[in-house]
Amino acid sequence: MGGDSTGTPVPMTQNRESTPEPAPAPRMPEPPRMPPPPSTPSRHEFSRGPRRFPMGTLIVALLVIAGSIGALFVFSGAKVEVNPMVNTATVSGTFAATRAQGELPFELVTVEKTATASVAAESTENVTQSAQGMITVSNMQDAPQALIKNTRFETAEGLIFRIRDSITVPAARNGEPGTVSVTVYADEAGERYNVGPANFTLPGLKSSPDLYTKVNARSTEAMKGGFAGARPTLTEATKEAEMATLQTSLDSQLRSEIAGQVREGYVLVPGATAVQFEEQPDTAGAGNNVDLAMRGIIRGVIFPEEMLARTIAYQSVGTYSGQPLKFESLEGLMLAPAEGLIPTEGEESFSFTLTGTTNLVWKVDPAKVKAAVAGKSREQAEVALQGFPEVESALLVLKPFWVGSFPADPEKIKVSVKGEEGEK
Repeated sequence: MGGDSTGTPVPMTQNRESTPEPAPAPRMPEPPRMPPPPSTPSRHEFSRGPRRFPMGTLIVALLVIAGSIGALFVFSGAKVEVNPMVNTATVSGTFAATRAQGELPFELVTVEKTATASVAAESTENVTQSAQGMITVSNMQDAPQALIKNTRFETAEGLIFRIRDSITVPAARNGEPGTVSVTVYADEAGERYNVGPANFTLPGLKSSPDLYTKVNARSTEAMKGGFAGARPTLTEATKEAEMATLQTSLDSQLRSEIAGQVREGYVLVPGATAVQFEEQPDTAGAGNNVDLAMRGIIRGVIFPEEMLARTIAYQSVGTYSGQPLKFESLEGLMLAPAEGLIPTEGEESFSFTLTGTTNLVWKVDPAKVKAAVAGKSREQAEVALQGFPEVESALLVLKPFWVGSFPADPEKIKVSVKGEEGEK
C-alpha cells in the first residue's frame, strides 16, 4: 500500500458547520429587600410568657381610694343649724325705769362737742360781754344736793360765776361723788374773768361747814368770752345764718358719736335722746375775722337690751314665759319721755311711753343645744329640740352619710344660729 507507515497521523476534518453557543441574557437588578412587617399576634394567640401586672394603675387606684377616705374624714362632723323663734310685737304703753336697778334699769350717756367758724367781720362796735364756761359740780353726801338758780361759784381769787338754772347734784355712790356738769357765767364783763381751769367753792354753803366741804366744783377748760371794748362784729342776720349752719353740723356729729357710747348689751331706742345747744360768746379772730362757736350736749337714756325686750314681751306676747330675748331691729320703735324731758344726772327714775312694732328674737344657747343632742340619733335629737321654745326649726347635719348619731362629746358638735356670726 502506498503511504508511509511510519508518518504522523493527520487529523480528520468534520463535514458540518459548527453552531455558536447563545450569549447569556442580561440579569435584572434585584429590588431592595424590605424588612418584614412586625407580626401582629392573632387575637386567638396568647403570650407564651407570664403577663406583667400594671403597677401604675394600681398606685393611681390606691391614691384615689385614700383621697376619698381622707375627704370623708375632712368633711365629717356633726352640726346643728338653728333658726331661732321670732315674734312680732306691737307695743303701746307707759313704762317706768329706775337708775341702774330694778326690773328695768336705765343709764345715761352724754356727749359734748363744740363747733367753730371764723367769719370776715362786717363792722366794729363796742362790746360788753361776760365770760362763761363749763364746771363739774361734785357732791360727796349720801343724799342729792339741790342748787337753786343763780347759785354762786367762787374761784380762789374771789371771782364769782353763777348758774342760770336750778340743778340737782346726785348723791355719792360707792365712795365716788355724784357729779353734774353745768354752764356758769361771770358776774361782770371783762377779760379778767377768762380764767383757766380752776377750783370753785360755794359761798352760799359756808354757814354749813359739812355741806361747804362736801359740795364743790372744778373746771377743766378756760372760761371764754369776757370782753369790754371795741372789736370786729357781724350783723345779726349773718351771725344767725352762721350759727344755724354750725348747729346743723353739730347735731349730726353728736347723734353719731352718742351711738358709739352705747356699751355692749345695751340699746338706745329712737327718741331716747335730747340735744341742747349753747351759743358761745363771739371772740376776735385772726386778721379782721370774728370767731363764732356753738356748744352742743346730747344726753341719751340706754337700757339693757334683754331686760327691755322682756318688758315688751310680757306686755305683747301672750305665750312668753321669761326666755332671754334680743331685738332684731329698733327702727320700728319710738320712745317719748312722759314729762317731755330726758332725765339728768341727778334723777333716779324715768317714765316714758313706747310705741311701735318690733321683732323679738329668742336667744339660743349653743351649749344647751349641744348637750341636748349629744350621743343621740338624728330622730332622738329632733325630738329633744322640740322641747326648746327658743328654737323655731333646726337642720341636723351628720357626715359621713353612714354616721347615725351625734358624738357623745358635746365639744365635737358645732352649732350655728341664724343671724349670728360664726359657729360655736
